[in-house]
Amino acid sequence: MVPIRGPSGQFALFTVSSRDDDEAWAAYTEERSRALILASHYVNQKALEIERGTDHADIVSLSPRETDALTMLALGYSRAQASDALSISEHTLRVYIESARFKLAAMNTTHAVARALNQGILRI
Repeated sequence: MVPIRGPSGQFALFTVSSRDDDEAWAAYTEERSRALILASHYVNQKALEIERGTDHADIVSLSPRETDALTMLALGYSRAQASDALSISEHTLRVYIESARFKLAAMNTTHAVARALNQGILRI
């Protein structure tokens, strides 16, 4: 199973099965994990196109602090360095990052930074 998060925060699971024995299936999935992940996102994108008529998601708006937090991470700062530079606690930084991740429908922090850069929210 491959977990998927859609552009508007939707959650889905992409499941592939086989009649192979466990050892053969484990070898197959290990060797082709990237392809399976790409296939799962492609199928999800097409499902969204059918549901909404498009896979286009509206550009989100991040708060200034969420933007600052992601910018620091995009510049290569560690969480400790970013929280020091922003004069906030690491806990508060994590809250901003998690909020931005949710708004951007990102799977992780790196994905959030990439989406924000791609959408022009961050300018570095």
